[in-house]
Amino acid sequence: MMEQLAKVWQEVLNLRGFDYGLPSDVSTHGFAIDNLILTLHYFMALLFVGWGLYLVYCLVRFRERDGHEADVAPQHFSLPKYLEIGVVIFEACLLVFFSYPVWAKLKTDFPDRESSLVVRITAEQFAWNIHYPGRDGKFGKTNIDLIDGTNPVGLDREDPNAKDDIVSINQFNVPVGKPVIVELGAKDVIHGFFLPNARVKHDAIPGMVFPLWFETKETGKFEIACAQLCGVGHYRMKGYFNVFTQEEYDNWLLEEENALKEGA
Repeated sequence: MMEQLAKVWQEVLNLRGFDYGLPSDVSTHGFAIDNLILTLHYFMALLFVGWGLYLVYCLVRFRERDGHEADVAPQHFSLPKYLEIGVVIFEACLLVFFSYPVWAKLKTDFPDRESSLVVRITAEQFAWNIHYPGRDGKFGKTNIDLIDGTNPVGLDREDPNAKDDIVSINQFNVPVGKPVIVELGAKDVIHGFFLPNARVKHDAIPGMVFPLWFETKETGKFEIACAQLCGVGHYRMKGYFNVFTQEEYDNWLLEEENALKEGA
């Protein structure tokens, strides 16, 4: 019964016809997150109006008047208790039927790596380093001693698997309609990897690698933001999230491969 009500409510939200100021959604899972956000806002608006009306009622009903004396004895009413129980039940429903399903899907139901684009993203003050494995699908070895201004991820080009690896800075390119698995890490401090239009946000923490995934449904050029205050240059830690058609992505990949061959 509750699951049916949740589905009906989601259909109502899907028919809303406007975006409430949220960024455009280009991900396949974003609608569920947006529905949760809107449901919470509707619920909080209802509580705000309800308690506001109750406050006005109390101000009028219990105002000071001639011939009336205040009763200081405590009074016990059942309605507030039932209202609080109702709020708790509603919040539990939000967790069980709205929040948990999308969280579980994104955290545990990962797509097959063979049919997905797998990339490594390493944050640093103040840039996003995106490491692609190349056409062979294998990441080359990395070494912290090799990190410098021209090699931000410490890629060992002597490793055969690294010959076709591509490293870009602040340019995250993906093909539309294909699952993308990100292995997220950081070099120095905590950063917040945030793709507003893909409804993806996760902390990048030094010494730890977090896997996350998403899939896009529309092409376009969007923003990579840092959602954690990471230093004095935090304001300029901005990248670009480019969703290409498969043909456009293949052409970009070919251009990067040719550039690697020319630089070899």
